[in-house]
Amino acid sequence: MPADQDGASLAREALARAREAAAAKRREHEGAAAARKRAEIRRANTEPRTPPGEDRGPQSFGDSIAELLGDRGWESEITVASVLTNWDETVGPEMAAHCVPRSLESGVLTIEAESTAWATQIRLLQRQLLERVTAVAGDGVVRRLVVQGPTGPSWQHGRLRVRGRGPRDTYG
Repeated sequence: MPADQDGASLAREALARAREAAAAKRREHEGAAAARKRAEIRRANTEPRTPPGEDRGPQSFGDSIAELLGDRGWESEITVASVLTNWDETVGPEMAAHCVPRSLESGVLTIEAESTAWATQIRLLQRQLLERVTAVAGDGVVRRLVVQGPTGPSWQHGRLRVRGRGPRDTYG
């Protein structure tokens, strides 16, 4: 160690040399990265382009949604939902005013009528009703109709039950 240099100046010189070496390494690395980037650009310009219409470019929203539903396997759920939500258009406003679809599971459409008379009427018109639903939803979506009449209130609440006759007719 020379006599004219103290420890602080030696540390400054070592720090300067380390900074210079780091800057040189950074320039070398940046040069290599720039060369890789130029090579990628050249390669991208020489690769064949995808023809129009093949998974490239804008698609209509309906086509995109249909593709998504197909990929996820949701077509059957959408068909079921369309039968239940478009009930008025499917069966007509008069019949829709007197019956409500409750569920569609495994090809069985459960309908609740507002009165026993309408339940009987719907059972009589079951074939025509099935034809209308099939025309809207497609073949095999609804194979059978179950028509239920109006139901009274349930007096069973909670997990515990009391045996016996239950509530009496106190309605008049």
